[in-house]
Amino acid sequence: MKLNMKTGIKIATAVFLTGLCLSLSAANAKEACAARQKVIAIDAGHQLRGNNAKEPNGPGSSVKKAKVTSGTSGCTTKLPEYKLNLQVAKKLKKELVKRGYKVVMVRTSHNVNISNVQRAQMANRAKADAFVRIHANSASSSSVSGALTIAPTNKNRYLSKKVRNASQKFSKKVIAAFCRATGAKNRGVMYTDTMTGINWCKIPVTIIEMGFMSNPAEDQKMSSASYQKKMVKGIADGIDSYLA
Repeated sequence: MKLNMKTGIKIATAVFLTGLCLSLSAANAKEACAARQKVIAIDAGHQLRGNNAKEPNGPGSSVKKAKVTSGTSGCTTKLPEYKLNLQVAKKLKKELVKRGYKVVMVRTSHNVNISNVQRAQMANRAKADAFVRIHANSASSSSVSGALTIAPTNKNRYLSKKVRNASQKFSKKVIAAFCRATGAKNRGVMYTDTMTGINWCKIPVTIIEMGFMSNPAEDQKMSSASYQKKMVKGIADGIDSYLA
């Protein structure tokens, strides 16, 4: 078939435009994918040294609490809580990145001085879709065991209704998935408005208390790599479930 010059130009133009459209579509898809990427903020609770200077328990609150404490330690392992928390937080970051999330870490080392208000503000600035605060528990009785999450009450005066409701939902999802993955006793969601690191949040937040370091068996389990893998899976599964 003979093609005249006009026809050739039209075909060449059509091919060029098709290629351009495909390139733009790929670029737009990539941009859209990046726009859909969810952001998770992780706070490995506590730090090497506490800071007993006071800060408001919530915006405008006359109640003052210590800026940050160093946490508890294992009754058997002697592992400080701040070290356990960061071990799990770092592993959680890797798992979440694998699952396609963007992760913002509040701390990546022990020798820091970051108050609970500052931790919440860091998550706020990151515009995190969810903020998970990693902690371990302690009790006066060594027989107490299990995991729980902490959420604001319906009467929390520092948070918007939207953030209160989202945080409660997030807390339920995380504790359910955590206990499924680990087999830990499910102590449910604890509702309180006393947590500075929750009260300053403008985004959905939960505190996960992974287990009791005052319980010998639970203390040893939490320090093991195999159990930490289960804990990480449980928290990540809870985040997936909440954001689904």
